[in-house]
Amino acid sequence: MSTTIKPTLAGPAPAKARPARTWRDLRGSRTFNFWLFLSPFLIGLIVFIYVPIVWSVYLSFFDARFTVTPSKFIGFDNYTYMLTDPKFVNSLGTFTVFAAFIVPITWAVSLGLALLVNRIRFMRAFFRSVFFLPTACSYVAASLIWKMSLFSGVRFGLMNTVLGWFGIDNIAWLASPNPPWYWLVIVSARLWLQSGFYMILFLAALQNIPAELYEAAAIDGARPGWQTFRHITLPQLRATSTAVILLLLIAAYQAFDEFYNLLDKTTWGRPPLVELYYTALGQEQDYGAGSAGAVILTALIVVVTLFQGRLMGFGRGDESK
Repeated sequence: MSTTIKPTLAGPAPAKARPARTWRDLRGSRTFNFWLFLSPFLIGLIVFIYVPIVWSVYLSFFDARFTVTPSKFIGFDNYTYMLTDPKFVNSLGTFTVFAAFIVPITWAVSLGLALLVNRIRFMRAFFRSVFFLPTACSYVAASLIWKMSLFSGVRFGLMNTVLGWFGIDNIAWLASPNPPWYWLVIVSARLWLQSGFYMILFLAALQNIPAELYEAAAIDGARPGWQTFRHITLPQLRATSTAVILLLLIAAYQAFDEFYNLLDKTTWGRPPLVELYYTALGQEQDYGAGSAGAVILTALIVVVTLFQGRLMGFGRGDESK
């Protein structure tokens, strides 16, 4: 006796519903851990950086004297006032002089230190640490040391003592803009403070240059020294040099500590940030004009940075061109 089994028309078994993710599952996920560790920095960035920037732009369109919650809208009057203010315009000129000194000198000194440290074969870590150590020093502390010890206007200052050995009279380094000896004090302080940082950038770039390039150059008859540096080392450092110059320009625009502490409340030799400080926090406390000046300065930094990067070809894929 045979039994015939009829085929059934039942469809596929229904898919099981995914269980809801519990708090324990979320806590162990990579996405949750990423946002958990990032959130403190992100909150601080929004609260202390982005909110003040937006509020500063808002204040720049209002008459904000002695208040940060103004009600009188004045449009672009603050911008017109700052662009025609001789003090603010002169501060931009001060930056130009400062950048003309500090940018090429720091670039050359940092690159020179990197070349020296890269060539030595003993105690390289020691010299790298020694040259980098001033970067950890406070700008305020360094400015006070430069002002009260190294470049003090009295005969007990170190520089005046050295000059006295050669029969040169004491120099009041920071007392007068004529002659402008204060530039030597400010530039030397900034140079000592930041050269070590840019030396590390150049040193990392030097160590990434393939040794085969120098070997091929030696086979082709290139002499070590200036010829090799000019045709191999310097072109390979183009991207790093561009980045260093951009960082130096931005840092020059943001110079504040050394000028404020070395020159006190003098009306000459003020860079833009110091002038904006006195505009917003001086006797008039004009937050609107100060905010407008900050926006102008930011726009100027962006324009200069983009132009410099475009001029030097920053971001090109082929670094040999």
